[in-house]
Amino acid sequence: MIALIGIGANLGDARGNVADALVRLKRQPGCRLVAASSLWRTAPIDSSGDDYINAVALLDTDLDAHVLLATLHAIETAHGRERPYRNAPRTLDLDLLLYGDEVIHTPALTVPHPRMHERAFVLAPLLEIAPDTVIPGRGRAADFLPNVADQAIEGLH
Repeated sequence: MIALIGIGANLGDARGNVADALVRLKRQPGCRLVAASSLWRTAPIDSSGDDYINAVALLDTDLDAHVLLATLHAIETAHGRERPYRNAPRTLDLDLLLYGDEVIHTPALTVPHPRMHERAFVLAPLLEIAPDTVIPGRGRAADFLPNVADQAIEGLH
């Protein structure tokens, strides 16, 4: 199954945390890192703190979506991720954006990620590595890019 993972951090060594998350995803049993975007800097949206460093990873995985989500949470925890309140600044945030073309609605997981089409920090890196991505139930990811043109984003190529 192809899965797209959103990666972001704005506390501590944000660049280092994003880089380490990619290494951990590459080493994760049942996952093969197919592609990773370059890094992108964005201002916090619905949050506070320093600018975020963001990326998107494309995985080929044998893991069930919920097992993959638990794996992502374990990587966050290894980086000291705390969840004191919604959208709090974070040492590392890993979001399961897409899991193939599946639509999943459970108490623990919603895929496609419900706001991915509204965020430049998701769309820009995603389109860098997977320009033909279709968001199930919404359409081509590229079609949403003009809607986020007002969100400041800087490629750190």
